[in-house]
Amino acid sequence: MPETNISPAMRAAIGGELGRRVSFPVSESDIRRWAIAVYWPQQPPPLFWDLEYATGTRHGGIVAPEDFNPFAWMSAESSSSRDADIDANDPDRTELLLGIAGPGLKFQLNGGISVEYGERIRPGDVITSVNRLQSYTEREGRLGLMLMTNTEDTWTRADGTLIKRSRATLIRY
Repeated sequence: MPETNISPAMRAAIGGELGRRVSFPVSESDIRRWAIAVYWPQQPPPLFWDLEYATGTRHGGIVAPEDFNPFAWMSAESSSSRDADIDANDPDRTELLLGIAGPGLKFQLNGGISVEYGERIRPGDVITSVNRLQSYTEREGRLGLMLMTNTEDTWTRADGTLIKRSRATLIRY
């Protein structure tokens, strides 16, 4: 059994960018359609589709639900061309995106996600998502040494305003 799964190259890659996406400008129609889908079969709150109502709220206009994803259908720009040949289910995907060798572990599972919301997305916003490797930690489990890989995906407006920050943990063994 290895003493550690974290190679010097992996340690050096902490903070590295795993991916970057830029959305198309968000439209009122995008927001309305998302809200209709999310709230179906009920009618969505008017904040998401009624301009007159939304203008009278603290938001001052239509805003998107917090779970709105401007990348759901397509991105205007994406770094995905570099990872087109990397299997989405490859346990070494994180390291392969960074151009380094992974630990070669065989199994992986979702260790959890936390989300911090900033400002709401508004019509006309162009959102940039930057996903980075945050850290590696290890601990002994029943099946051997487990590697916890933490990533952070930060969404911002063009002016730098935080929209959303998601932190995810991948457990590999």
